[in-house]
Amino acid sequence: YDRESALWSRDAFQQTLRTLLASPTVGRVHIVAHSMGTFLTVEGLREMRDMPELYGRIGAVVLASPDIDIDAFEQTVSKLGPLARRMTVIVDPGDRALAVSARLAGGVTRAGAADRARLEALGVRVADTSIVGGWSVLRHDLFLSDSQVTQVVRRAMERGGS
Repeated sequence: YDRESALWSRDAFQQTLRTLLASPTVGRVHIVAHSMGTFLTVEGLREMRDMPELYGRIGAVVLASPDIDIDAFEQTVSKLGPLARRMTVIVDPGDRALAVSARLAGGVTRAGAADRARLEALGVRVADTSIVGGWSVLRHDLFLSDSQVTQVVRRAMERGGS
């Protein structure tokens, strides 16, 4: 259901992003997405990759616990060119929600639980939250509930603002 909702929302996401990018009163646009919302984000950016203003106005793209098939993630990010260098992927191999999602997807690793080196090979920054304690049973919402992980998001946006 979440994947279908993300696909259904793609046009609205792209229209919102186009409106922001076209506005002279809007500065850098930072995107922070979580879980299945990261699927919506990378798919939307992939479809918009031929827009020159996309590369000039997008700051940071933070993908927290991306619930995306790792193979599809690699394929999509490789098509985003310079935007990949503005991406920070927050991963946790112990994320229980992503483990369930992987089982439902036939055992395919989700990008949010993938090997750090595999992701870094794409040119993205990786923040591994597996050492963070946190209080979440599922470990799927640490980007909201843990101050160390929140700082990762803040630093990514500060880097993306320049």
